[in-house]
Order: sequence, then structure tokens, then C-alpha cells
Amino acid sequence: MRKKVRKILFLICLVLFLLVSPLVVLYSQGYRLNFNPPTGRIKITQTGGLFLKAWPRQVEIYLDSKLVKKTDWFFGSVFIENLLPKKYKVLVKKDGFHLWEKTLEIKEKEVTEAKKYRFMASKSEFFPCKSRSRKLLVFSRPGKKIILLNEESEKEGWSLKLYDVERGIQSYLVTEKEIHPQGAELLNLDFSVDSKRVSLEIGAAERIKYFDLEIDRIPPTLVEEEPPFVPLDRVIAYQKLNDDVYYLNNFGHLFKTNLSFESQTKISEKPFALLPETEYQLKVCGDFIFLKEGENLYIFNSESKTFEKFFSPFRGLRVSPNSEKLMYWSDSEIWILFLKKGVIPSPEYTEEKLFLVRLSEKINDVIWLNSDYFAFILGNMIKITETDTRDRLNIIDFATLEKPQMFFNTNNQKLYILSGGNLQSSPKLLP
Repeated sequence: MRKKVRKILFLICLVLFLLVSPLVVLYSQGYRLNFNPPTGRIKITQTGGLFLKAWPRQVEIYLDSKLVKKTDWFFGSVFIENLLPKKYKVLVKKDGFHLWEKTLEIKEKEVTEAKKYRFMASKSEFFPCKSRSRKLLVFSRPGKKIILLNEESEKEGWSLKLYDVERGIQSYLVTEKEIHPQGAELLNLDFSVDSKRVSLEIGAAERIKYFDLEIDRIPPTLVEEEPPFVPLDRVIAYQKLNDDVYYLNNFGHLFKTNLSFESQTKISEKPFALLPETEYQLKVCGDFIFLKEGENLYIFNSESKTFEKFFSPFRGLRVSPNSEKLMYWSDSEIWILFLKKGVIPSPEYTEEKLFLVRLSEKINDVIWLNSDYFAFILGNMIKITETDTRDRLNIIDFATLEKPQMFFNTNNQKLYILSGGNLQSSPKLLP
């Protein structure tokens, strides 16, 4: 080959190298040609990625109806890289489970995350428990025992039964007439930390009485106790939180004190206008203080030191298992308030509160399954959904039962449902 030809070939290769090498470098750093950008002109753009983690493992991931990958068998996660910036229709599916789909936006040089998803079996199977009752009241903290309310005869009134989740055995605790021969109203009850005792708050003979029910004895022993703290005169509402007591007096001022009542600190600057013959309740959740007045929910503003109207018509609230979110609802809407700074899920959410869903039927109850999923009852239908409001909520119809009551056991991750006097449990819903 002559020298001139070699020189020409060298120059051609050099030119190709100079042209191709920057493209290779750009490609390796995630740059691509975007033929369909929002502006309508072809442009070079940097790609983004999608990280998804789900349970159960080995689910199929589809982007715009094309199968892309499966989550791995060990961690149940997958990272899809080099995606052009745009909105993708993400579909996740596995045989025997409900679909999960959501339109997610991929942005340049960013990874969009969808990493807390749980998939429910498409066929709901329930296991009967050897128990009959009228009302499901409360689980013990380890989730191994349930207290149930039964209607006995007109002579005996109501009774409390204890259901052992692990052994599947129901046992007798106490009847209404054993508490007070002329009848009693059950106002509140709760397990002790070790689940060996149950504290009862009872209305009887126009008084409020307190009892300790020692359930680890045979037979269970009922002992009347002194009130948990000395009642204050002219108290409209109160709540005990650890070693503190918050209370609202009849002048509408909010106070904080300790269990010994040695010092009392007035928190509010201006009195709250109280209505006659109206029930008030205080609820303290972390740094937030709420006051329920009929169907109105007020929140205490720590800057103005006054109560401000927060939500109406109010029906109920529940704190998430990680104590970072507060779910509250009306007959038709469900909202979330973020209780801690830094837990707002994404930059898209700029407010401390987040609207979840509006429904056409009346909401009967709402409970957390974990801090990202919850169940709610509409009529006779139990539904399960997520808290991720990007695009839309994935809501599944979990079960249809007559007038269901439900309680989620975080110990075995099962949903317990009382319907028609029969207690039954779901399979394990969460990992």
C-alpha cells in the first residue's frame, strides 16, 4: 500500500475517532437522542432511571405495555436505567395477584422510585376462627390476644371474651353484672404493656369507675382501682401522654401538667369558645394537639397559641405504625397529615397534609396495614389501597362481608374481620 493511501486511511480513521469518541463518552454518561421531546424537535438529552421494589418477588415490569424486566428473587427489586425523560405507564403484575399500574414521570439525571409496593392476592381466602362475638374491641400489643364484646341474655347484659390468636381458643373474662349489678357502660379498655392485665373504664351509677382485670389468672380477677390521676375540677377534656397530662378547662384554656399536678403550664393565649352541651375530646399526636368538637376537628397553632379549625365534618383519625403520618377522614374523604418534618414523600408535595381519595359511599372505618398501605370499609366492602398519590391510587376490592369490623394484627400481618358474629382471618398480607 502506497504511503499516500495509508495517510488517507489514517486521516479517515482519525476523523471517525474524533467524531465517534465524544458520542461514546456521551452515551456512557447516559445521553441519548430524543426524537419525541416535548418541544417537538430532536435533541440530545440525558436519561433517567426507575427503581422499583415490590413484594412478592419476581414480578414482571412493563413500561408502555412492553415487558422490560423482572424484580430479582432475593431483594425483590429492579433498576431500569437509560430511560428517556417522559411519562411512562408502569404496569407490574404477577399471576394470582392484583395488578399495580401508575403513570410515572422519568426526569433527566434522576431516579424515580417506587419501592414500597405490596401486591394482594386476587382471590380473597379467609380462615374461620373458633369465636363468635358482636364486636371486636382491641388487640394486645404483641398481637397475640383479642378482646371481644358479646351480648349475653337481658339478665346478664354484655360480657368480655378473650381470644388467643396462636391457640385459637376463646375464654371468658367478665360480665356486665359482675362489674355492677345494676348495669354498666363500657367506655374504654386497653391492655397493659405485658398483656397480663386489661384496664377498664366503666360508666356505672352515674359515675366513672376504673378496674384492673388480671387475665393471666384462672379465673380472671377484677379489681377496682383509683382513677389514673386525680381529676381536675372544671375539666372539659384531657389526654394523658406518657408522664404528661394535657387538659382543656371550662374557660377554654389549654394546660399541660405532670401526673402529680405539682406544676401546671398554660399553653394557650386565647380561650377557645366552648359550646354548651357539646362533647369535647383532646388528641395529642407528637407535636400536634387536636380538639374534637362535635363534627369539627381543631388543631393547636403553636405560633398563635390558639386552636384553629382544621377539618369538618370529622369522623375519625389514626396514627401510622411508624408515627410519621396521621390519617383522618370524613364520610367521603380521606386525608393524611405528616407529623414529622422530612417525611413528605416527594418534592411534588409541598404541604404538610395530603388529600388521598374522595368516595361516593360512606366511609365506615379506616385502619393502617403498614405506614404505606391502609384498608377502609364502604358499606359491606373492604378495600385496600396505597398512600402514593402519584397519578392515581391503586384500590382493590378485598372482600365483601355483612357489616364487617376489622383489625390488623401487625404481629402475624393478618387482617381479622368480624362479620355476622363470626371472627375470621385473612392470609398473611405483608412480608
